Amino acid sequence: MGKITKPERNRRLSAADWECAALHALAEHGLSGLAIESLARQLGVTKGSFYWHFSSRDALLDATLERWEHDVERILLAEVTPQVEPRARLRELFRRIAREVQPHQVYASLLRALDHPRVQPMMARVSQRRMDFLVLAYRQVGLNREAATHRARLTYATYVGFLQMNMYLGVPHLSHEDYDAYVEHVIDTLIPR
Repeated sequence: MGKITKPERNRRLSAADWECAALHALAEHGLSGLAIESLARQLGVTKGSFYWHFSSRDALLDATLERWEHDVERILLAEVTPQVEPRARLRELFRRIAREVQPHQVYASLLRALDHPRVQPMMARVSQRRMDFLVLAYRQVGLNREAATHRARLTYATYVGFLQMNMYLGVPHLSHEDYDAYVEHVIDTLIPR
């Protein structure tokens, strides 16, 4: 899901190439960025390449949402799960989340599109899985079920609120050093000792 580049001259694009380009467009422009013509231009191909893989824009949206839903969380969880000590696992999770830019942009764009019939159910599933993961993580550090649920909700609300403030309201404007200090403050505040 890195930088989108034009494909090699005689190389046929795959559905995955279109999905990655769609994720990039979604991160940059929201759902309105999923325009077949502009994606084709970005990829340096004609619209015919698109219709080789997808029957419609909605089919591309479905595939793109499915890719995002599975890939982002699978990669993130694979990176934090090896941490044996529960508090270390939570700290690593918070630090990794803080460094990922495109997943934040996609997530924020999807939050703005919750009225879309394809987006809302997927976001509900993602949110529930994230809450379940956080509740389990807080249970593993010693909180009872009720306290773990409350702490997980507070943690998730902090993440969503910060995204909204940062991406749509433009506040807070933090330097790298201030942002790192904020992340460490969040870690100290939300992870029980």
